[in-house]
Amino acid sequence: MIDITETFRIDSRDIEEHFIRASGPGGQNVNKVSSAVQLRFPIAKAKGLTPQIKTQLARLAGRKLSKDGVIVIEARRFSNQERNREDALERLVNLLKKAAAPVVLRKKTKPTKRDKEKRLEEKQHRSKIKGKRSPFSQRAWDSGND
Repeated sequence: MIDITETFRIDSRDIEEHFIRASGPGGQNVNKVSSAVQLRFPIAKAKGLTPQIKTQLARLAGRKLSKDGVIVIEARRFSNQERNREDALERLVNLLKKAAAPVVLRKKTKPTKRDKEKRLEEKQHRSKIKGKRSPFSQRAWDSGND
């Protein structure tokens, strides 16, 4: 069992690991050693997930979620197979923690009267600054030079 939160855990048997060859630099060794890890976690078959967590997990997974409802995480950052395995598992746990966190809805608020006044004052100030850039600025008209 893998603890996600104090009240939520998943069965480690639900996670499938496949070791694949990593692309990129590594010399001759890169073609011989399968150091990258492809971790697969089926959402529908996983035990201990509530419907809310499954929905949230599917939304958070994005491109990592296959059409079959399986989260696929590939880890190839390290040249060591064990470190890649730990990295993939850590990324899955972080994703599950985010999905298990309660969704906090934003409370709509209205701007205060002072905020509205301040915004209008700043707009007037900015308008005066930009007005001074014009060759026929407001100052030229105010001074009576026709």
